[in-house]
Amino acid sequence: MKVNCGIDIIEIDRIKESIEKTGENFLNKVFTKKEIEYCESKKKQKYQHYAARFAAKEAAFKALSWKLEDKYSVSWKDFELTNDEQGRPKLNIIGINLEDIENIDVSISHCKNYAVANVTILSEE
Repeated sequence: MKVNCGIDIIEIDRIKESIEKTGENFLNKVFTKKEIEYCESKKKQKYQHYAARFAAKEAAFKALSWKLEDKYSVSWKDFELTNDEQGRPKLNIIGINLEDIENIDVSISHCKNYAVANVTILSEE
């Protein structure tokens, strides 16, 4: 078995500024429809949730980079962070061959200023 990890931290204000500057362009480039609906439902804390999803996408890219031909072979929307029935974060990956992947685990956290995410992938050698 092989374990690959990716981690990312982002300042929430950077995501907030990007959304306020470019609005729909940034949102639609980076986030899926489900992610936008979820984050917008969080009202005053929506930027924390956008930032956590952004960090999860970056962490997933880092953890999966060994499977990619180059960094341009995936897009932001190839990674989608949702929640399972218990509210735990779940990472959906689109457009990447995952047949040798045994398990993908994602953990996110956010506070007033920062959001962080860790993605761990267990795969066959």
